[in-house]
Amino acid sequence: MNTNNVAEQRPRILLTGATGYVGGRLLKALEAGGHRTRCVVRRPEFLRARVADTTEVVQGDVLDPTSLTSALDGVHTVYYLVHSMGSTGAFEEEDRRAARNFATAARAAGVERLIYLGGLGDREEELSTHLRSRHEVGDILRESGVQVVEFRASIVIGSGSLSFEMIRALVERLPVMVTPRWVSTLAQPVGIEDLVDYLMAALDRSFDGNPIFEIGGADCVSYGDVMREYTRQRGLKRLMIRVPVLTPRLSSLWLGLVTPLYARVGRKIVDSVSHATVVKDPAALQAFSIRPVGVCKAIQRALHNEDQEFAQTRWSDALSAGGEVQSWGGARFGSRLVDSRSVHVPVPPPLAFTPIRRIGGTTGWYYGDWLWRLRGFIDLLLGGVGVRRGRRDPEWLRVGDTVDWWRVEAIEPNQRLRLIAEMRLSGRAWLEFEVTGDVEGSLIRQTAIFDPVGLSGLAYWYLIYPLHQLIFAGMLRGIAMACRQANESPRIRPTQEQMTVL
Repeated sequence: MNTNNVAEQRPRILLTGATGYVGGRLLKALEAGGHRTRCVVRRPEFLRARVADTTEVVQGDVLDPTSLTSALDGVHTVYYLVHSMGSTGAFEEEDRRAARNFATAARAAGVERLIYLGGLGDREEELSTHLRSRHEVGDILRESGVQVVEFRASIVIGSGSLSFEMIRALVERLPVMVTPRWVSTLAQPVGIEDLVDYLMAALDRSFDGNPIFEIGGADCVSYGDVMREYTRQRGLKRLMIRVPVLTPRLSSLWLGLVTPLYARVGRKIVDSVSHATVVKDPAALQAFSIRPVGVCKAIQRALHNEDQEFAQTRWSDALSAGGEVQSWGGARFGSRLVDSRSVHVPVPPPLAFTPIRRIGGTTGWYYGDWLWRLRGFIDLLLGGVGVRRGRRDPEWLRVGDTVDWWRVEAIEPNQRLRLIAEMRLSGRAWLEFEVTGDVEGSLIRQTAIFDPVGLSGLAYWYLIYPLHQLIFAGMLRGIAMACRQANESPRIRPTQEQMTVL
């Protein structure tokens, strides 16, 4: 049977919030499951390059009712995963308007089911504006008459989630933390994989009425417990001093100072985490076969998956074609700091890759070799490997080879070389080169990546970043010059047999 015909017979699913954290993860699961998926976003051009060929991307805005009609046409099930917490205005009023617009449009389009992700919290308590708004949105959607399956979750643990990144930033940057009262608030964190499993399981299951499922992980812990577990898994030592005088306002200012990324939503986050978010109704465990993992496993999985995602990342896709990262100190990828720059050379990829595969050993590093030797000597004094190991072969590399104090982690002939550092560092470091061809020659992208451990790792990166700027820029210029020289008188041309072996 033709798989395309089978896919076309399946109900159409509309995903809102596909550019967000949970929505992005859910989209991959929907695509992997072969579902007919349509995404509605305000800027389709930002998403189209990241979806499968079978996924439809349309323009729409939940605050613009007229844009929703065509987006909802022929849709059976909708995932409603949007919120306005990052808004500079009254986000609860925007959430209210968006929910009403969408509920009206969904009813008019004949949508069968809405799957909504809200937040945990006891409505009998005086909830924060954010949690209260999450509950209100669910109420508004139910008023549409369309069946609503609502999941209410605590904080989500996964690389890239707002709560996890906040905890990561605090632990990584502060060896001594003066913690406010909310650090002792109880929560029931859920791993992103388990959350996506719940959302996927709600697609094909039959429900009576409009069920509300409270979901959480296996552990009921405080935010401080989550911080301590992250600290343990990262091999850090942190001192947490609790003080009762930090009000939500002071806490949000402190959070904005330590984690600038969250300055706009700092107060909203603090207001929310001041309330316990634990599961009181076990209906989800009875209705679904999903058994979420605990905090230890969720953090372990987040860090492991981040490593996998990082290893698969192509910086030529993730960064602009313009080349250099403009911000001082580099860009960020999870906990990692990234310095990326590129240069165009008028030679084909095999010649552009030639000086890259020869790097290190007797060839050197194309700029400031005495600085590289000095760094190697310092590493040797600290008990590291230094630069004495050299290379197995001056011309060819394979995975596992040593290159001075680096080791080859990945290599694709004439395309990509990734080295991982084995020197003494407060963290992990990689150096990657990518070559892509075009009609005028080749683009070489050189990327240095550092995963700092704690404050000492951050201090190391930023203190020597000016020197890195000098060395990395000089190294790329030297590689470009070597490419031109190789074009004029190449020493060795790779044969087809050698390419196959590599």
